[in-house]
Amino acid sequence: MHKDTQERKKRRTAYLLLILIGLGIAAGRIATVTSREGDTAFLSANDRSRWCTVAALVEDRTYEIDRQINLKGAKNRTPWNTIDKVRHRGEDGKLHYYSSKPPLFPTLVAGVYFFVNSLLGLSMTEHPIYATRIVLALVNLPLLALFYFGTIGSIERVCGNSWARQSLALATVFGTMLLPFSMTLNNHLVAAAFTALTMWIYLLACEKLDDSVTGTSTVMPWGVYLLAGLAAAFTAANELPALSMMVLWFVLFVWVDTRSLLPFTAGLIIVAAAFFGTNYAAHGSLRPPYAHRGNGDLIAEIDASLDPIPSEQIHREIVQRNLIQSSQKITVKLSDEKGRWSVRSDDDQLFSLTRTASGNWALHYWDDWYEYPNSYWQDGRRRGVDLGEPSRFVYFLNMTIGHHGIFSLTPIFLLVPLGLIKGLSFGPHDYRRFTLAVLIASVVCLLFYLARPLIDRNYGGVSCCFRWVLWFTPMWLIMLAPILDEYSDKPQKQGIFHAMLALSVFSMSTALQTPWQSPWIYQFWSFLGWLGG
Repeated sequence: MHKDTQERKKRRTAYLLLILIGLGIAAGRIATVTSREGDTAFLSANDRSRWCTVAALVEDRTYEIDRQINLKGAKNRTPWNTIDKVRHRGEDGKLHYYSSKPPLFPTLVAGVYFFVNSLLGLSMTEHPIYATRIVLALVNLPLLALFYFGTIGSIERVCGNSWARQSLALATVFGTMLLPFSMTLNNHLVAAAFTALTMWIYLLACEKLDDSVTGTSTVMPWGVYLLAGLAAAFTAANELPALSMMVLWFVLFVWVDTRSLLPFTAGLIIVAAAFFGTNYAAHGSLRPPYAHRGNGDLIAEIDASLDPIPSEQIHREIVQRNLIQSSQKITVKLSDEKGRWSVRSDDDQLFSLTRTASGNWALHYWDDWYEYPNSYWQDGRRRGVDLGEPSRFVYFLNMTIGHHGIFSLTPIFLLVPLGLIKGLSFGPHDYRRFTLAVLIASVVCLLFYLARPLIDRNYGGVSCCFRWVLWFTPMWLIMLAPILDEYSDKPQKQGIFHAMLALSVFSMSTALQTPWQSPWIYQFWSFLGWLGG
């Protein structure tokens, strides 16, 4: 027993050293992170969008980001401007710009910025390099630590030998694409960290409640299950497809302990209330911005015989419903979206006009927040991967083994399918159920991305990997445990895993300058001319 305790202490010391090295690398990158132009610490339109919300909340007490995106920098640049924005009417009745990102996470980050601003007197809009770096460190380093501790703590519970534990710990710290995302404000690190926390609590509960392991059954405090519910729901609040795993977490926890039902549900409700509450506070709608990409409710259907565009009838319909004053004139022009016209009044009220299946005119409330002057997201303006992949088959190949591939960029995950098969066949029932849940969620999410329309089949835009599945990282690492346990006494297979890990570390290291770049495979294929330029 004494020897076992000593070995456990040595492992913990080794884990702590690994984690500190990983956090040290992340801290060093955050301390020097700078935009390409050198005037901010923002790395892409993606993080600029969130930073705009953070700054607007603290400095202007609003979710409107008009001031931020119009700030001028050197050479008359607008370093805060971002393509990840939407435009809609605010509480004052005027059109304003807002971040297209769900506001819950930026609202929480704004709390950190409020503390920094109050304590140090640093304004992000006046000091966009150092103020941003300080807030980023206070947010991302704890998140990265949570991912490390949660995942490695789970590894301790599922791995059966020292080599497997050590190898998986190395993979956790250096072998995934999460480390590069620690230098930028993003939702993927958040989701991975809280997935790791949920997983650790679940495996802890399974261990404490299993008499065959501990010899006694321990009652888990309700607060731990509440935390699990909060973590599972917060993951889904930052990664919409993680809703599938949130439902599965609920089933897993209730299955292992029915006493978890109420506290876990309470955690879900708290996060749901915060998610929809901040969304309503920001946009006056319970639906997030990406759900506002079409036509609103029907106002009236106008006879098809009134052709060409029946401006007078449109004006009459709008005035009769007190939507504009009769003195207001309207302008009808072709929309950026095919088959639609925009109707604008003198006071900037917007409506949309389309044709129905029967050929009549359909007048709707305007509900396309992504169409505004010079919007990047309209047809003809997107470029590169943002054009979308027409072939779903090619999309599947590239997101698995191709230029954005889960397996090609992180080869250690080539063993995940084997781990899923083995995990379903061997081990405790709680682990088998967990494995089945991971398998179901993985398949559901991959099918979800394959089923997306053309505009969304873009591999996550300009990013160092297929970033939308990064929240699976803690669970996929745990799926490797039964395979590595099997390799523990097979030197050749250990060597194969070491080679896979080395290649995974290589991919990770290519993105340490910024995660907002195309994967190294994509860049190399472009150099060879395989991607059309």
